[in-house]
Amino acid sequence: MNTTQFIACLQYVSEGMIASEPRLTALDQVIGDGDHGIGIKRGFTALHTLLTSSAFSPVDIGDCLLQSGTRLMTSMGGASGAIFGTLFRAGGKGLAGRSELDAATLAEWLEIGMQAIHQRGGAEPGDKTMVDALAAAATRARLDTSLPLPDALTRCAQAAMAGAERTSTMVARFGRAKNLGERAIGHCDPGAVSMALILQFMAEFTHSS
Repeated sequence: MNTTQFIACLQYVSEGMIASEPRLTALDQVIGDGDHGIGIKRGFTALHTLLTSSAFSPVDIGDCLLQSGTRLMTSMGGASGAIFGTLFRAGGKGLAGRSELDAATLAEWLEIGMQAIHQRGGAEPGDKTMVDALAAAATRARLDTSLPLPDALTRCAQAAMAGAERTSTMVARFGRAKNLGERAIGHCDPGAVSMALILQFMAEFTHSS
């Protein structure tokens, strides 16, 4: 996937995330503040505006990720803006100069993003956050670096969604859900579902284009 195709991919992801707002809001109303879906919609609406602007002309994949992360961070707000913005921005810095996204580069991005998010907030797998989905995806991606990108992304997205679904068995250690204790068990973390959806929409794009 070259830089132009990657921009189109992120446009598709943005549209999918905007449409997922009701699902994410419903999840967050159970264990959070109820505003996760609204924040995601606001952030990805702003990102879509950036990506479709005639003035947007990133020099490579890394630059596209960096600018996208900045837009998410400044528009989404709250913890989600910081976390998802970090995923994109850290990946952008790590992939500076790359003009192609393949399965190996995908694995690199997810690993870089996961480490940056951990450094920023301290979340680890098992804490009932988006890291549970991201870590599962990163682990899968490391095993699939020789696959064609559409296949690697599909497997990544499946692993991420399985990771998100496993959060329903966990007690939260971050955010408002932490205050619920064991009452949060039985409900998936909205951020983890959002992470899985980003990869799902990326996979859909690669199979359709």
